Amino acid sequence: MATTPADGSTTTTSASTSAEAAPVRERRPAIVAVDDEPAVLAAVARDLRRGFGERFRIMRASSGPEGLDLLKQLRARGDQVAMLIADQRMPAMSGTEYLVQARTLVPDAKRVLLTAYADTEAAIAAINEVALDYYLLKPWDPPEEQLFPVVEDLLTTWESGAALEAGGVRIVGHRFSKDTHDLRDFLARNRVPARWLDVERDGEARELLTVAGVSAEGLPVALLEDGSVLERPTVLELAERLGVAGQPAQDHYDLVVVGGGPAGLGAAVYGASEGLRTIMVEREAPGGQAGQSSRIENYLGFPAGLSGSDLARRATDQARRLGAELLTVQDAVGLRAEGAGRFVALSGGGVLSANCVIIASGVSYRQMTAPGFSELTGTGIYYGAAMTEARSCSEQHVVVIGGANSAGQAAVHFSGYARQVTMLVRGPSLEASMSHYLIEQLAELPNVEVRTGSSAIAAHGADGRLGHLRVASTAGGEYDLDVDACFVFIGASPHTDWLEGVVARDAHGFLLAGPDVRDAGWPLKRDPYLLETSVPGVFVAGDVRARSIKRVASAVGEGSMAVSLVHQYLVEA
Repeated sequence: MATTPADGSTTTTSASTSAEAAPVRERRPAIVAVDDEPAVLAAVARDLRRGFGERFRIMRASSGPEGLDLLKQLRARGDQVAMLIADQRMPAMSGTEYLVQARTLVPDAKRVLLTAYADTEAAIAAINEVALDYYLLKPWDPPEEQLFPVVEDLLTTWESGAALEAGGVRIVGHRFSKDTHDLRDFLARNRVPARWLDVERDGEARELLTVAGVSAEGLPVALLEDGSVLERPTVLELAERLGVAGQPAQDHYDLVVVGGGPAGLGAAVYGASEGLRTIMVEREAPGGQAGQSSRIENYLGFPAGLSGSDLARRATDQARRLGAELLTVQDAVGLRAEGAGRFVALSGGGVLSANCVIIASGVSYRQMTAPGFSELTGTGIYYGAAMTEARSCSEQHVVVIGGANSAGQAAVHFSGYARQVTMLVRGPSLEASMSHYLIEQLAELPNVEVRTGSSAIAAHGADGRLGHLRVASTAGGEYDLDVDACFVFIGASPHTDWLEGVVARDAHGFLLAGPDVRDAGWPLKRDPYLLETSVPGVFVAGDVRARSIKRVASAVGEGSMAVSLVHQYLVEA
């Protein structure tokens, strides 16, 4: 079979001929366009080649079956496919039918549907059916406005993920090792390109250890691009070697933002964009708890949804572009007010000086206190979605504990990898705690089972890894559930211990703000601003605030609102 590149020439798609003809060009990732109308296909290829031809090969097929054949050949050659673009109305196979089958061949490729205005309902339905990333209305003139920005955004996202998969840092260790998991999770959440090699499964891992002269006692091992070998490094040690943990560039700031979740990132973006010298401190990785979400489907402006890590990446890039400093792998451990100054002490020993502080330190998933959970954390039991473990769960039994949106999103995500996903929900139903769209998605997944009225009362393992859970059911009785991995989402605890005795908190540790601090030692004659804590000039935003709405959009909104209140405070100070 022959396919036609965007330049109009005919190229045989056999691996040998293509490699001999253009060995360098053929290693570029491919964008595959499929349309049964020659004129439309030529126009798509022409515009794609003009905008992206230097970085990607633009390949075409005139039907869905021909496109699938082309993808099989690309996969057989080991070539990467970055994007699929398909017309919806094709007689032999519709665009959505093609994308459903293409997804099994190149699951990581971005998927775009070309539609006429009359087909928009089919395109919206395809968002769920084929995990569609975007749909474009024909015609897309001018391409500089209607085509290039959309494709560029999707390709940038794809390139980011591809870089992570093919990264230069290599981590060798055991899957069921807490130290190994912590390193993998840190690298993934900070979007550091890295490869994970399981010493028990990968021959390459054992070869690397032999070459590096590292014994099993030295695991986990980090092999850096400069040739360095780190045996059993801590997260902080690895962060410092990779340059992830930085130092503040200035002695004094207009605004210190504590926390890098949606609220903190929102505050950093708006603070920097409005001319404030802004620095954001994040103890783990930008994105916070939301950054661990496998899919956020109800965030305004993203009809196909987006992952928490993708949202974090976009917001982090935006904050940096606007001039905010980001200080990661540093935790705020103290706060004091002296005159007009506000000082934040850091876990690394430094102190940040600022005129104002926004606390957006967020929350963490509450720990299970049942027997066995503490001992098996990181070796089969994980808190949050633990996206680094998803592929390791292939053909295994995964249990998700919890009944809110975060648990539902995780169950949907893991269903694409695991043989079986079982949700243990303490309440009688999902309706009271989960969004309707997620409940519908879960009901349509054949390998997801929701067990309401069920609680895990113990975890048991062997050889240092999780083996089964003891489950109690309100329907009567207890039973053992064999499980390979368990992910816990059972409510949240605020990160506010470092503020004890300084900033007023409620009985659960959440920070009070606005009218709630009038009777909590408010020192000024004026009323506190809406998001101002009991310490003037110190504001709060996001989930850490008492009575906040636990949604990404509201957290971002509070972050931006807090910046506007900072301006008011600075004007009146």
